[in-house]
Amino acid sequence: MDAFIRFTNQTQGRDRLFRATQYTCMLLRYLLEANADKEKVVMKLKKLESSVSTGRKSNLNRVVYYICDTILWVRSVGLASGINKEKWQMWANRHYYYFLLLSLARDLYEIALQMGRVSRNKAKRKTSSSQSPRGYSVVDEDTEWLQSFLLLLFQSLKQHPPLLLDTVKNCCDILIPLNQMGVYRSNPGVIGLGGLLSSVAGIITVAYPQMKLKTR
Repeated sequence: MDAFIRFTNQTQGRDRLFRATQYTCMLLRYLLEANADKEKVVMKLKKLESSVSTGRKSNLNRVVYYICDTILWVRSVGLASGINKEKWQMWANRHYYYFLLLSLARDLYEIALQMGRVSRNKAKRKTSSSQSPRGYSVVDEDTEWLQSFLLLLFQSLKQHPPLLLDTVKNCCDILIPLNQMGVYRSNPGVIGLGGLLSSVAGIITVAYPQMKLKTR
């Protein structure tokens, strides 16, 4: 209980919990929409999703996205009616998309470095070993490079959990602006699941700071 209280006392901790609740509601709403007898439950989930989303507006930490999203919030609560919602929504999504692209580029760079380290360590162990390399046929050459790459990728991410969490989080998050900008349309179920997975990854990094990817 003390750990939970410490977690919720952090601004980022509360934001991660709100975000997880928001996308859980979206996912449940998508799963229940096909049932006619669940209409009231779907409406309640929709209202809760909207309320939680509104409650997150003061905790966004990306400056440009924060400005755009706050302006949209001002319009949604009726404080200003002359705001072009579509234009500001597009700007917010675009800046969020660029932010995630840069984050994924950093993840790919870190993955490449990690794979290089793992590969060099394997080469050293292989050199110091007296075992001869495993023989393979010509047929194996077409697929061996892919198998080796995937194995190296798996080993690299396994040895660096913060990098794995950050990559999963950014891959899930990027579905949201892609969908809202119309670049790649996804249904609410996919968006809800992606948002939930991303939120869980975010909760882990807040609860366990050692799991947060350290930037160079």
